[in-house]
Amino acid sequence: MEFLSRLPLFGSLANAAFIITGALLGLLLRSRLPKKMLELPVQGMALFVVSLGIAMAIKTKQPLIVIVSIAAGSFTGELLDLEGRLERGSKALEARLGDSAAGFSTAFLTTSLIYCTGSMAVLGSFEEGLGHYPSLLIAKGLIDGLTSVAMAASLGFGVIFASVPVFLYQGILTLAARWLQPFMSASAVLEMSAAGGLMLMAIGINLLGFMKIRVMNMLPGLVIAVVLSQFFA
Repeated sequence: MEFLSRLPLFGSLANAAFIITGALLGLLLRSRLPKKMLELPVQGMALFVVSLGIAMAIKTKQPLIVIVSIAAGSFTGELLDLEGRLERGSKALEARLGDSAAGFSTAFLTTSLIYCTGSMAVLGSFEEGLGHYPSLLIAKGLIDGLTSVAMAASLGFGVIFASVPVFLYQGILTLAARWLQPFMSASAVLEMSAAGGLMLMAIGINLLGFMKIRVMNMLPGLVIAVVLSQFFA
């Protein structure tokens, strides 16, 4: 294990591998269980995501930063049409693969946001990027892997592909850790995590079917939260 940890981006690779393994197990369950039996686990997962988002959001020390970040980030995301672009790409893949890919975009977008939104992804990537053993990313990978079992069993094989943005996001943060570290103070990580908590709450609401919130378009808010934290620190 010590030898493997010296491989470049080992933590992000391990995290992606846990997601793929968990998703494969979930797909095996999906093929053996009736659809009705999988509805309640999805609702339970949605409630957990909402509660996790609330726990992250209420830790903010600067509520104004979170409010402005979400508002400005959503405006930016809407202008760029981030979710629309990704959904169109996912729908094109669904059309090419046929009925077997039904629900791909929902599974992919939902799980990608859950796995990438949170402080563990940032702090774990920085830990590895600064030369330490990637214990946080491995712990996060185990959590993501267990989540993938339930999500894939409920939403389908799009969960497997969430491993790609997770690897890219965490890998980029790891490689840029030495350059980014001065900007990522404890306050910046806290406020970014609080903004991410609101996004997780929106994901949970989407899963429960109450309304459709374009969470992907809120993502620029994470960057804005970091920038604003530098001014209000």
